[in-house]
Amino acid sequence: MRMHNADETCGIAQAAVVLGDWWNVLVLREVARGQVRFDALAAEIGLSRKVLTERLGGLVAHGVLRRSLYQRRPTRYEYLLTDAGLALLPVLVAMQDWGDRWVLGDGSLTATAAQDGAEHARVHALAGARLPGGLELPGARGGVLPVVAPDAAATVLFTYPGTGVAWDEPLPGAAGCTLEHRLFRDAWPDFRRANLEIRGVSTQLPHEQAEFADAEQVPYPLLSDARHRLAAALRLPTFRGAGRLRHKRLILVVDADRTVRHALFPVDDIAHAVDRSLRLAADCASGRA
Repeated sequence: MRMHNADETCGIAQAAVVLGDWWNVLVLREVARGQVRFDALAAEIGLSRKVLTERLGGLVAHGVLRRSLYQRRPTRYEYLLTDAGLALLPVLVAMQDWGDRWVLGDGSLTATAAQDGAEHARVHALAGARLPGGLELPGARGGVLPVVAPDAAATVLFTYPGTGVAWDEPLPGAAGCTLEHRLFRDAWPDFRRANLEIRGVSTQLPHEQAEFADAEQVPYPLLSDARHRLAAALRLPTFRGAGRLRHKRLILVVDADRTVRHALFPVDDIAHAVDRSLRLAADCASGRA
């Protein structure tokens, strides 16, 4: 790519050199989703082996991906995100957010979704998909925790816009985060009796989540997706509100093998959704669903 001399000090231009074209962006999208092996990437994106080899080589050369040997005969590599690659995830999520709103949507800012929209179809397509292994997020009380509880029969994973947020103006679907947590908190004993776990996820920072968890006596883990690892891995719908990209409210029921069994989205009736997630997770744990 030829560059004007002024571009040498332009961060946008330099980032464009690394991203190159839309194939590079799609490669990074799929690696973020857990498709880290060559054949899986080729199948998901539909690239020829020659072109994919070139794109992967370029991303490795730019320090965005690194190769990790997983088989010696024949030699096979996995392609993993470096720190520089992980730092691109918010860029990918912001691109998705822009595309959802301005290309696939009508430009309206909303924290929910239409039943016939692209976000609705994308979330419900997660049913049957397996979450990437090793996906962990910072916990509100320190350390990192797996998104799916390793010892539970099933995990109810719910994303929410944020607690304690003062919205500049009423935004459809944004309100109700405190209510949702209180309902999950009150239902917590029923979840535990069925060997079920709950994970609440927002893009707030861990200390923000910890303050809320202490004030509301939240018994289940809150996880921070401030770096958008979960949003990128599952292509979760987001919206920009109160100065940051935030998750739209949804609930996933995930079994012990990290497979999404049910997706609830949009969540309009919060109380009904909490009750339903308990029933669905209990059926999943017992083998009825």
